[in-house]
Amino acid sequence: MVKNSATEAARRLSEKLPLPLKRLADLAYNYWWSWSGDRVSLFQTIDPQEWERCGHNPVAILESASYERLTQLAEDPSYLKQISALAREFDRYITQQDTWVSRVAPQVSHDHPIAYFCAEFGIHESLPVYSGGLGILAGDHLKSSSDLGVPMVGVGLLYRQGYFRQRLNRHGWQEDYYIDNPFGQMPLELIKDDQGEAITIQLQVRQRLVKVQIWRVLVGRVTLYLLDSDRNDNDPIDRWLTGHLYGGNLETRIAQEVVLGIGGVRALNALGIQPSVYHLNEGHAAFCTLEIARLEIERTGKSFYDIEAKVRNSCVFTTHPPVPAGHDVFSPDLIDSFFASYWPQLRLSREQFLALGARRLGDPWEPFGMTVLALRMCRACNGVSELHGQVSRKMWTVLFPQRSEDTVPIGYITNGVHAPTWTAPLLADLYNEYLGEDWKTRAVDPKMWAKVDEIPDEELWSRHLILKERLIAFTRYKVKKSRELRGENQQLIQATENLLDPNVLTIGFARRFSPYKRGDLILRDAQRALKIFGNNSRPVQIIFAGKAHPADEEGKRIIQRLMEWCHNSGIINRVAFIEDYDIYTGQKLVQGVDVWLNNPRRPLEASGTSGQKVCFNGGLNCSVLDGWWCEGYQAGKDGKGINGWAIGEDAHTSDQELQDRIDSRSLYQLLEEEIVPLYYDQDAQGIPHRWVQMMKTSIKTNAPLFNTDRMIADYVSQVYVPEIAKTVEPILGKVLL
Repeated sequence: MVKNSATEAARRLSEKLPLPLKRLADLAYNYWWSWSGDRVSLFQTIDPQEWERCGHNPVAILESASYERLTQLAEDPSYLKQISALAREFDRYITQQDTWVSRVAPQVSHDHPIAYFCAEFGIHESLPVYSGGLGILAGDHLKSSSDLGVPMVGVGLLYRQGYFRQRLNRHGWQEDYYIDNPFGQMPLELIKDDQGEAITIQLQVRQRLVKVQIWRVLVGRVTLYLLDSDRNDNDPIDRWLTGHLYGGNLETRIAQEVVLGIGGVRALNALGIQPSVYHLNEGHAAFCTLEIARLEIERTGKSFYDIEAKVRNSCVFTTHPPVPAGHDVFSPDLIDSFFASYWPQLRLSREQFLALGARRLGDPWEPFGMTVLALRMCRACNGVSELHGQVSRKMWTVLFPQRSEDTVPIGYITNGVHAPTWTAPLLADLYNEYLGEDWKTRAVDPKMWAKVDEIPDEELWSRHLILKERLIAFTRYKVKKSRELRGENQQLIQATENLLDPNVLTIGFARRFSPYKRGDLILRDAQRALKIFGNNSRPVQIIFAGKAHPADEEGKRIIQRLMEWCHNSGIINRVAFIEDYDIYTGQKLVQGVDVWLNNPRRPLEASGTSGQKVCFNGGLNCSVLDGWWCEGYQAGKDGKGINGWAIGEDAHTSDQELQDRIDSRSLYQLLEEEIVPLYYDQDAQGIPHRWVQMMKTSIKTNAPLFNTDRMIADYVSQVYVPEIAKTVEPILGKVLL
C-alpha cells in the first residue's frame, strides 16, 4: 500500500506554520496555485527577496521564513482573507465531480487513467526538469487535463541537475553549468511504503541492475510521477542516469529512455496503476510499448505477435519536429548491449527485435529508430499542426508502402497553451470584467472572445503598456545582473538604466537557438537592420532570450552574433539579451511584447506555442507560415494580415540560402511598411487605435482555437476515447486511425 506522501509532506510543513497559515502547506504542495488568481502575491508577500532567490519555490520560502515573519502574517487580516478565499477555491476545484470529461466521456475512469509519458515537463520554474517547447507543452497538457477532469497521470524523469544553466562571457559565448536541485525543499515528495521505505523498481542497464525511486508532483487533479536513479545503492555511473536532461552521449540517452519507457511502466505497475491508454509524447518513451508487451506475454504465455495488436490498441503517439533531435536512432551494436537479455523475454530473435525499429527491413546496418518503434506499436499517431501532419506523412511513407502519402495513418491535433498559466493577471482581470469571471473555463468559446470588442481601446492599451513597462524593468534587472557577473566596466553596468524604452515598438524573440530557428535572420542585412532599429523618429527595439544545446556550436555562434549586435553603438539601448531563459522569463516576454517574432525554416517548426501565449496577452505575431501560424494567420481582402503578419512566401525549398534571403527581405519590408507605421499611428493620447483593433482581432481569432482545453478535448474525442468522436466534434485536428 502506498502512503499519500504528498499529503504527508504538506502535513509536515503545516506543523511548522502558525495555525492561520497552515493551509499554505496544502497550496505549496500542489502546483494548482501557480495558475490560480492569486498566484502573484500569495507566497511572494512572505519575503520578496527570498522569493526571488529561491526561484519562486513555495516550499522553500515557507521552510526558510522566520517564525517571527510568519506570525506577523498570521495577524494580518487581509492576508488571512486571501488564504481563506484561495483555500476554498482550491477545495472546490479538487473535489469537483461535475467536469467536462465526466459529461462527455464518463467511461474514462480514475481506476484506469491516461498515462502521459514525456522526457520533460515544464510545470513551473521551481521544478526545473524541462528545456523548452516539448516540456512546456507537456506541462500545459497536464494542467488542462486537470481543469477538464481527465483522469491522467504523467510519467517523466527527475533530473538531479535539470537542463543546463546559461551564462555568456565577455565575448558573448555561451558557457554551460549545472547546479543540484534541492529535492528536499521542492514541491514534490518521495513515494514510500507503509514501512517508510522508498518504493523502487529495478531495471537492467547493460549488465547492471539499477534501482529507481519514484517522486510525486501534484498538478491540480493530475499526478506527475518522476523517476530518479540517484540512490546510494546504485553504481556511481547509474546514479547519474537521471543527472541531466538531454546531456551526455548516445549511451546516456538510450539508458535514460530505458528508464523512462520500461521503468515508467514498471513504476505504474508498482503503484497499482493500470492505465487505459499510454500516450507517448515524442519517441523518447517508445520503449514503454515493449514493456507493456513483456508484461502481457508474462501474464498470458502468448507470443509477441499474438499480443501485439492488444499492445498497439493501448498506445498512442504524438510526433514532434521533423529534425534529428526529435527522432532518436541507435546503432544495432548499442541496442545489442542494452537489450540482448531483453528480447528473449519478448520471445523474439535479435533480427525480429531490431526490425521493430528499422525503417527498411533486411538491412543489418539499419539503425533502430524510436519514432519507428512508436509508429509500429501505437494505434494512433498525430502531428502537432495541420502542416506538421502533412510533413510527417511524407516523412514516414517508407513504413507504409501499401498506402498513398495522404492515407499514411498520421493525423494532427494542433497544439495549444494553458490560458490561465500564460495570461497576465492584469489581462485576466480585464477579461473577468468584460468576458465574465468564468472566461478561463470557456476558453474554447468564440462567442465569449468576441466580447473583446467591448473593451475600450484605452483600457486594453493602458494595461498592455503596464505589462511592457514590467518587461522592460525585468530585462534591465537581468541584463545588469549579467554584466555585473561578467565583470563589465561600471559605465556599461550603469547604462542598463537607459536600456529599452516603454514607448518604443518592442519585439520579442525567445526560443531554443537551433540553426533552423534562425535566431539571427534579422541581422542578415546588418545595415538595413541598423536603419530600422536606430531610427530616431520611429525606433524599434528587440529582446532576445534562449539557449543553444551545449553540443550545438552553430547555435552558440548565433547567440554570439546577437551579443555583438547588442553592443553596436547605434542601437546599444535598443537590443537586449536575457540570459538563462526559463518559464518565468518566458511569461514576462509573452505578456509584455508588442510583436512576437518567429522565423524558422519551413517546414521544420512542428507547431510552436510561444506565439499562442502572446495572443492571450494582446501581442501580435510576425511569423513565417509554419506550424500553428498556418492555421492562425488571417489576411484581409487586400492580402494583408488582420491579426498579425506572415513573413515570406508560403513556399518550401531545400535552398536554404534562397529561403533566408526571401524571408529576411520580407521581414524588413513588413517592419518598414506595415508594422512600424501602424504602431506609431497614434492619437493625441498616444493610443494607436488601428493597432489595438488588430490586437483584439488576434485575441478573437486565436484564443478560442489555440488553447490546451481545445487540444485536450480533441485528444479525448479522437485519440483517448475515439468511440465518442461522433458526439464530440473536433475543433482543430484530424487523426487518421
